[in-house]
Amino acid sequence: MMMTYKISPDLQLRMRSAATTQPLRIIVRHRQPTAFMSAAAHALRAGEIAIRRQYRLVSATALEIPAAHLDTLVQDDTVEYIWPDLPVHTCLDVSVPRIRAPQVWNLGLRGEGIRIAILDTGIDPQHPDFAGRIAAITSFVGGDGSDDNGHGTHVAGIAAGSGAVSNGRFRGVAPEASLYVAKVLDANGDGLMSNVMAGIEWAVTQEVHVINLSLGGDTPGDGSDALSTLCDQVVRQLGIVICVAAGNNGPANSTIGAPGVARRVITVGAADDTDHVAQFSSRGPTLDGRLKPDIVFPGTGIVSARAANARVGRPIQPHYAELSGTSMATPHATGAVALLLQANPNLKPEDVKRALLGGALDLNEMPTAQGSGRGDVLGAYQRAMRPIPTQLEEADTENWWGSLRRLLGNIG
Repeated sequence: MMMTYKISPDLQLRMRSAATTQPLRIIVRHRQPTAFMSAAAHALRAGEIAIRRQYRLVSATALEIPAAHLDTLVQDDTVEYIWPDLPVHTCLDVSVPRIRAPQVWNLGLRGEGIRIAILDTGIDPQHPDFAGRIAAITSFVGGDGSDDNGHGTHVAGIAAGSGAVSNGRFRGVAPEASLYVAKVLDANGDGLMSNVMAGIEWAVTQEVHVINLSLGGDTPGDGSDALSTLCDQVVRQLGIVICVAAGNNGPANSTIGAPGVARRVITVGAADDTDHVAQFSSRGPTLDGRLKPDIVFPGTGIVSARAANARVGRPIQPHYAELSGTSMATPHATGAVALLLQANPNLKPEDVKRALLGGALDLNEMPTAQGSGRGDVLGAYQRAMRPIPTQLEEADTENWWGSLRRLLGNIG
């Protein structure tokens, strides 16, 4: 009898429709890597399974296995849990002043000394807006990390572009931050959780301060998937802030997928130029009833850096393009985080999150659409420079009904 308690519900559904010879991409959490590899040695030699990724931050391995052999794997005592290796994809000038970033620049804060990781479709390393500030580039989907889609370059420009080619008009939120770029999505903007997880592990080795994930899956979640689990662990144990796109599957409720459903990340929805939540922005709550998104930032008609080989976006100039999506909203949050960390390097991820959410502008929309409201960098800075409270719980751990009751109470 198969031990189904070791298999995620998503994978169980996939198994029912899979032919016995069909290979399944899975991520296995196990007790000891050496013990697991020893137990799997025979299957490896026989070519029955193929190892795709092994992780250091979590005791887990990504592999490919025929559906018929999954029962044998589940019986192994070293195996604790098995997830599907789900697909992820991209979440497709006035925005920076709107969130009052220039007022924080005037305080001498532009992200200098802060290391931002962009996990996306890569970056155009020749773009003048990043000159001298790309500290490292790698790829987990083949190639050298150059952007053959355009999404990653655009995202990086929002977070930290200098605006050099536009005389500062299309400057990013933290224009002096350093960039660490991992290509985890292909030329079509598609990828797998396992590659994103590998990118996160790489970013950790680069000692980054904040990770931007303008990507996600379409399936609503509860935060128990492999990628969300890793994100929560990195935030909690390593103190790295992670900003994640909510997704573009709105306006229906409970449409946020992984890793936007992770508990400790900052999940970012999109607002338009009139300070309304964008129709496409995914809504909460999560499937286990938590309030998400945490906050919204501008995400419609955003002009930012354009890769030379860009496939996406409406060209504005040879070096700039316009795109919309929660993918564009998220690097606004990431850049804001960089400014806060430059202002106060002692901030922990929960302090950063509290400052961002506490300084947000209430848009008077449902908490499951706007979270705490539209991000405001100056408001967050003012919060971040106050004495750090000790008794407040993290905003993302409360049930969204509690937030709704408080909102209605304030209105009444």
